[in-house]
Amino acid sequence: MSEERLGTIYTASAYILWGILPLYWKLVEHVSAWEILAHRIVWSFIIMMIIIWFLRRWSLFVEEWRDIFVYRKKLFGITAAGIVISLNWVIFIWAVNSDRVLDASLGYYINPLISILFGFIFLQERFSKIQWVAIALAFAGVFYMTYNFGSVPWAALGMAITFGLYGLLKKTVDLNAIFGLAIETLIVMPIALIYIFYLEFEGAGAMGFSLEGLILMGTGLATAIPLLLFGQGAKRIPLSLVGFLQYFAPTIMLILGVFLFDEAFTEVHAITFTLIWLGLVLYSYERFQQLRKMKRLNLEG
Repeated sequence: MSEERLGTIYTASAYILWGILPLYWKLVEHVSAWEILAHRIVWSFIIMMIIIWFLRRWSLFVEEWRDIFVYRKKLFGITAAGIVISLNWVIFIWAVNSDRVLDASLGYYINPLISILFGFIFLQERFSKIQWVAIALAFAGVFYMTYNFGSVPWAALGMAITFGLYGLLKKTVDLNAIFGLAIETLIVMPIALIYIFYLEFEGAGAMGFSLEGLILMGTGLATAIPLLLFGQGAKRIPLSLVGFLQYFAPTIMLILGVFLFDEAFTEVHAITFTLIWLGLVLYSYERFQQLRKMKRLNLEG
């Protein structure tokens, strides 16, 4: 099997797993989003430590951990990234378990366009007219939904903005995916542990020797497995293909929300999603043309 085909399988599998993740959170939908988040942080860290030990990269991990405290910019970046990804996780969990899977899907569709907007604001990146039209279409979709429903789709925007900020912060910290998630969860883990112990002490916690407890422990694997698949896949395939495959996840969520969870997909939803899809098509087309042009120039050079 060729490297590109193997990479495509790995990356597609990662996005498919991210797409069906709402099914996992639904198993503990009566548990509060904050408690699920706390368990996800703790068990993700434990799984990352096991993976690092298994890959025999412990000394490299310790070295990275020490470097963080030498460089203040790195410490700030990784701490902020840990906080922001935790917020993203809790918004996603809350949206799924509050029967707002469509909002979660909308958030992941908006995210790439929010990210390029952040690139313009914070990294002085410049866009073509087509890219500006793509961003305008996405915001037109959000405005249309806000106007017709009388409320801002906060869950969708919250997910898109937090994940966009997470990507921006990761640009300031040069860490691979495994080390990055391990350190991010380690930084916020004390708060998560205190919250779990407090709930258990009060008799309000969901942890225990039960199916529910096992599901909460499994949140670490639910986080780590798609991340590892993505890490193995993304380095084997072109960025343009990664950009295409990323839409698997929100599309699967959209299908789950409408056909499995019976969430209402109204005319307003249809128009909103259509505007955002048009924006994504334009952006993806422009991005593909840029990458093809760069490839041609590299070949000529």
